[in-house]
Amino acid sequence: MDRTQLTTSADLTRDEVEFLIKEADTLRDKRTDDLKGKICASLFFEPSTRTRLSFESAVLRLGGSLFTVANASSTSMKKGETLDDSIRVIEKYGDILIMRHPKEGAAADAVRFTKKPFINGGDGSNQHPTQALLDIYTINRELGGVDGLTIGFVGDCKFGRSIHSLLYVLALYKVKKIIFISPTQLKIPNYYLDMLKEKGIEYLEDSELNKHVPEMDILYMTRIQQERFENLEEYYFLKGSYILTSEVVRLGKPTMKVMHPLPRVDEITMEVDTMENAAYFRQSENGIYMRMALLKTLSKNFYQ
Repeated sequence: MDRTQLTTSADLTRDEVEFLIKEADTLRDKRTDDLKGKICASLFFEPSTRTRLSFESAVLRLGGSLFTVANASSTSMKKGETLDDSIRVIEKYGDILIMRHPKEGAAADAVRFTKKPFINGGDGSNQHPTQALLDIYTINRELGGVDGLTIGFVGDCKFGRSIHSLLYVLALYKVKKIIFISPTQLKIPNYYLDMLKEKGIEYLEDSELNKHVPEMDILYMTRIQQERFENLEEYYFLKGSYILTSEVVRLGKPTMKVMHPLPRVDEITMEVDTMENAAYFRQSENGIYMRMALLKTLSKNFYQ
């Protein structure tokens, strides 16, 4: 793997994904000096808990140091500075840039102004490539592989960047079937369905959850995201569309795993947390090791 920047999961190859999965496994619960002497710029212009903190934990576990922007209002963007100018300046201060931004396409814009290692930590409802990588890593750890699985996505398929990003990675494998469960207003964009058709992957769209749970190997829940709605009335109408309870989980195979990019609001009841099927907190932890693998690899490729 020789890349130094990652803005979209659409650019990844299966060989790269498999390399990072193996690298993440070697870094589990480790402390190294792979980023010793390197300063990471953690640029989070949109709120985040897991992504920001797991990246920062990953940097520290690799022996690096970092500075953080945790709120766009604390930067000169509040004064009208463009993202382009911000990147031109910040890349002089840091050796590796990690950025989350509310605008779709912001990551692709940012990399035009830096050659340094750059990782997209999420740009609007567009892409979240490191989430896709930690998700595929989790599926591998939970079920031993990806080929032949039936994967169900539930909730916000329209704005869910975690779903969009993971679909590109799943398309590198021989997935048996993908099931999209959502309200009509939050259907998966046709662009992604066209991509699955091109790859020869069977898919199904429906608004009913329970009848499809028995065939799922992975049930991937998502939050209905208030921040993506201009009309709050529509958000509150759709908010409780799907609630995953222990009864619904028991409709599935004993080996079925429940995943969620988190945070959750009320779409998974807390009683599910104690079930062996619940993989979402393990999934969140896996983000540390996958982001360690990515940081180590991109830095090594650029600086050595």
